[in-house]
Amino acid sequence: MDLPDSAVVSTGTSEHRTPPGRHTLKLLVVPIVGLIIISNVGDALAPKLVEDNPLLLIAMNSRNRNLILVTNQLDADSYYVVATVRLLLSDPLFFLIGYWYGDTALTWMETRTKSYGSMLRQWERGFQKAAYPLVFIAPNNVICLFAGAAGMSIPTFLTLNVTGTIARLYLIRRLGEAFERPINEVLDFIARYRAPLLVVSITFFTIVMVRELRQSTEELEALEDAIDDEAQE
Repeated sequence: MDLPDSAVVSTGTSEHRTPPGRHTLKLLVVPIVGLIIISNVGDALAPKLVEDNPLLLIAMNSRNRNLILVTNQLDADSYYVVATVRLLLSDPLFFLIGYWYGDTALTWMETRTKSYGSMLRQWERGFQKAAYPLVFIAPNNVICLFAGAAGMSIPTFLTLNVTGTIARLYLIRRLGEAFERPINEVLDFIARYRAPLLVVSITFFTIVMVRELRQSTEELEALEDAIDDEAQE
């Protein structure tokens, strides 16, 4: 069965709406850059936070490995509330970038993710066939961008995004309970070698963060120029 028009990615969706200017773009991208910084700081301090302040760790970076490591240390309310909010923070930002800037935003994402940028157009075709399930199951940055570029309605996107995120957290919670013993062994290893792990982690993620900040600045300028060029055509 074919998807409704609002769920199908089309390079022409943005042609029927006037994209906001570069000031609005900055309001979207600057928080994304801030979240990247916070995520990298969380990763850098993970060997310490995973034991001393697990809630702060997932507030800074709610990637799956962090969620699995700390789930058994947190009560259900803290785990679900903090992790849900953190996971949802960037999704609407990428959705709006795709919604307002369409193909220009997709081209920007191809450049931003050089490691798999060449595959994005293939993923775009896959998104056409399974938009709703993908937003529910895997609402990462790319999928949220696709959803916006497809013209998916905001209520539909938010419903799929929120319910899918909560379902994901529930599964991770159950996984943590099932594998509590090996998770505790990993935590014991981290606690035993926390000092050297912290040094390596801080060094690595500082390098990553500096590189990502430089790259994000260059990419923002490139996206702004592309938007200006499109507006002049």
